[in-house]
Amino acid sequence: MKRAAGPRRALAETIRWLMQRQLYSGTSGNVSCRGGGGFLITPTGIACDQLAPADLVEVRLDGSVRGSLLPSSEWRLHRDIYARRPDVGAVVHTHSPYATAFSCLRRPLPAFHYMVAKTGGAQLRCARYATYGTEALSRNAVAALADRRACLLANHGLVAVGATLGEARLLAEEVELLAVQYVVATSAGRPVILPRREMARVAGKFAAYGQRPPPGR
Repeated sequence: MKRAAGPRRALAETIRWLMQRQLYSGTSGNVSCRGGGGFLITPTGIACDQLAPADLVEVRLDGSVRGSLLPSSEWRLHRDIYARRPDVGAVVHTHSPYATAFSCLRRPLPAFHYMVAKTGGAQLRCARYATYGTEALSRNAVAALADRRACLLANHGLVAVGATLGEARLLAEEVELLAVQYVVATSAGRPVILPRREMARVAGKFAAYGQRPPPGR
């Protein structure tokens, strides 16, 4: 029987997964997972292709750090999401090309496609701009994530959350694809926006989407 990966290995594998899909490169972006009374996060200033599981940094919810490496400059963003959202077990922040480009327009991604509902609402919100690594950025992102699973950060990038690293990274990939599709659609014309009633219907279907364990298990 294959043993489950520990949090360090799982986080390192998530970083490689994001790199393979060109969603994460260099030192642009950060990933974390909850655990041990705090969270494990990527370090600051170390390129993603050089990261080893031992390089990942343990941060407590009070902001104190265990070990000699410094955490990502966006550790406050992750800490505040975990503090406000007990449902969140992992956070993926990327500077993926299309989602980041769209964030520079400082407007929400509308319901041009039903998959936008996977982010938790009828549109993908864009958080107000603030300097990276600041409390203001964290505050703005937490507000944009209220009742949502993803948001854009103005002139910055994308944040996706999930109960697990697998959920968060998959959502980051899906949002990047939506940004690509929206750019293509708007280049050809004016996309038709789905009504809120339809998006609410789709959200209800997503709530029951996926595999379910057999009865009695």
